[in-house]
Amino acid sequence: MKKHPYQAVIFDLDGVITDTARYHFIAWQRLACSQGVTFDEAFNETLKGIDRATSLDLILAQSNKTYSAAEKAALSDAKNDEYVQLVAQMSADDLLPGAVQALDAVRAAGLKIGLASVSKNAFAVLARLGITDKFDYVVDAALITRGKPDPEIFLKAAAALGVAPADCLGVEDAVAGVRAIKDAGMFAVGIGAPDVLTQADDVIAGLDAFDLNRYMA
Repeated sequence: MKKHPYQAVIFDLDGVITDTARYHFIAWQRLACSQGVTFDEAFNETLKGIDRATSLDLILAQSNKTYSAAEKAALSDAKNDEYVQLVAQMSADDLLPGAVQALDAVRAAGLKIGLASVSKNAFAVLARLGITDKFDYVVDAALITRGKPDPEIFLKAAAALGVAPADCLGVEDAVAGVRAIKDAGMFAVGIGAPDVLTQADDVIAGLDAFDLNRYMA
């Protein structure tokens, strides 16, 4: 693996630093059920890394109903309200193994740290986890016009950190996220299975296996 003098690491949140997937699943499943749509783990997997509006469209496409923009907005708000109530129960105990150690290792190496999550609740989740101060910049998902796999969110993070995309490592667990990193011109570290995250430059099981020395020149 070719090494490079990277200057920043940009992390995704869900599935990388913490696992809020179960909360998304519960909230989406209840919404889908209310609309007569079957929602299981397999369907949930297709929403991984996708923003809320697109996820809602994919679910409602399985319904035999037609929805106005106002009805979609109401459903989106209802899902988010339930999700917010669920994540309000989170604490530092919900950090995934190795998450804090990985962030601290990046900081100790003198690199900048960014967060590129499409979740509009990212700031609240970071606060509940107690790790807000570990990031130099957190992209406000509300200001992103194109969700993953578009590279916009990673490019915005790099620009805010003052680092060229080619000098950034991106860390993601979703196929859409890995593609966004690659299209941004960054090195992609995938969290998960190599046969799924095929576009990633390297794949590890979790941040407890993250070793910056593998990538740094």
